Amino acid sequence: MKKIVDYRKFLGVTETAPLQELKSVYRSLMKTWHPDKFNDDHELKLDAEHKSKYIIEAYHFLVSIAPETIAASLPDYITTTTTAAILDFEFKQQTLTIQFTDGNTYEYFDVPKAVYVKLVNADSPGRFARRHIYNEFVYRSTSRLAASEQAG
Repeated sequence: MKKIVDYRKFLGVTETAPLQELKSVYRSLMKTWHPDKFNDDHELKLDAEHKSKYIIEAYHFLVSIAPETIAASLPDYITTTTTAAILDFEFKQQTLTIQFTDGNTYEYFDVPKAVYVKLVNADSPGRFARRHIYNEFVYRSTSRLAASEQAG
């Protein structure tokens, strides 16, 4: 997915970058681009605000799909994808968002439109998703993101 590639390129990390490296790069970039460092120059301050927002967005996104994050949440993911039914789904710009009856929501990236069309037309969307989506695409939980944003 272009978004993933762009974020990795912007932060200068590889696909296999561990969480500690992401955190280190994030902190370094935030030190460099924190808007408070540019109080004397309004234009630079605005640029720094824009860059710092993008740094934060990229960092949080990459953390949400990092192997350690996926591994830590795998038991919950397996429980959801094997026991909960699909409540609703939406496809937008090669991102498939699936809401489950247990309250969890996951985004799947780089899903071809043809796979989405097959999901829509499947006799059993849940069975189709278990066979062709859940373990085939990079994913992240958006229900955890919503919960952490509400708590914060």
